[in-house]
Amino acid sequence: MAEAFIYDHVRTPRGRGKKDGALHEVPAVRLAATTLEALRERNGLDTSRVDDVILGCVDPVGEAGGDIARAAVFDADYDTSVPGMQINRFCASGLDAVNMAAAQVMSGQHKLVIAGGVESMSRIGLGASGGAWPIDPMVAVPSYFMPQGVSADLIATKYGFSRTDCDAYAVESQKRAAKAWNKGRFEKSVVPVKDINGITILDRDEHMRPETDMQSLGALNPSFEMMGAMGGFDGVAIQAHPELESVRHVHHAGNSSGIVDGAAAVLIGSSSAGRSAGLKPRGRIKAFANIGSEPALMLTGPVDVTEKLLKNAKMTMKDIDLVEINEAFASVVLRYQQAFKLDPEIVNVNGGAIAMGHPLGATGAMILGTVLDELERRDLNTAIVTLCIGAGMGTATIIERV
Repeated sequence: MAEAFIYDHVRTPRGRGKKDGALHEVPAVRLAATTLEALRERNGLDTSRVDDVILGCVDPVGEAGGDIARAAVFDADYDTSVPGMQINRFCASGLDAVNMAAAQVMSGQHKLVIAGGVESMSRIGLGASGGAWPIDPMVAVPSYFMPQGVSADLIATKYGFSRTDCDAYAVESQKRAAKAWNKGRFEKSVVPVKDINGITILDRDEHMRPETDMQSLGALNPSFEMMGAMGGFDGVAIQAHPELESVRHVHHAGNSSGIVDGAAAVLIGSSSAGRSAGLKPRGRIKAFANIGSEPALMLTGPVDVTEKLLKNAKMTMKDIDLVEINEAFASVVLRYQQAFKLDPEIVNVNGGAIAMGHPLGATGAMILGTVLDELERRDLNTAIVTLCIGAGMGTATIIERV
């Protein structure tokens, strides 16, 4: 089986996912096209060599619908021979796009593929694409449907994480993200978003609040307490986990992922494709896996899929130098660290989605690129990238630096 190499990756900065956010005026297809253009220009890429473009998008409706990957190919002025495919596995869509691209290369069916994702959350509202899971009783009842924030609070309750624990983690995420930006650790990979006149709209993650401290977070009310009580979801949580007497609501806007706009793209190919195109590999996709996890807890999938992936790869956590796990909610990361007894100093070392935001379809590709850059900066070898997923799933990928 052929190896799948990572030749380059880029991302846009993340803009606040509101109408006053810097990227609100930019359609999702333009965000995606920005990353495709950057890969072409940075690598002198003959786009006729690209066999496919795979992009995650969680709410592919309206202007983001209709196979946004193919539309981005047109907008970026790639060769018309380049096809495109949009995929959706909720929050892991961007990482799954990378894994699908790697599988195409490993199987020998394709030689050079671009994978990533895009989400314009300021223009296409969260949940705009709907679905049976939250509204069809035949689906919602047996899966213990509840909002993700209530599930995050359920995780905190079940595994013993306090409001202080979650807030402290959030403060650290903000500090690490600010330090990473100030030290120039994202400069290699972040490409600015420009308007039609070539004027830069945004060149830095907009959601960060580096001044965040325990006092400012302590003033915030729990976001999901009323939803849990008035909406009846606390009852659903306890029905699924009767060992608990109640749900402690500890999450709020400050220790949960931010709603943002953004896009990312990763150039993946075989060794022969890289040589033909004059490209130097930076990393390789070693292994990847997906799994379904307990739907009430919903967001513990990273633990389950990591266990599966390490077993399949015949590895242990001792073989992993860095971990990048999406900060959907603070309790998600705290549970992962607890389950594997991890040193926090190797987890999300440059901050994460609590500080910088979570553009749903793009985040998986973004954090894969972030950890590859960090492996290079630290002269380390191996990292695992993982995300929790709505409806109870997990996706994980092991990469190695070349």
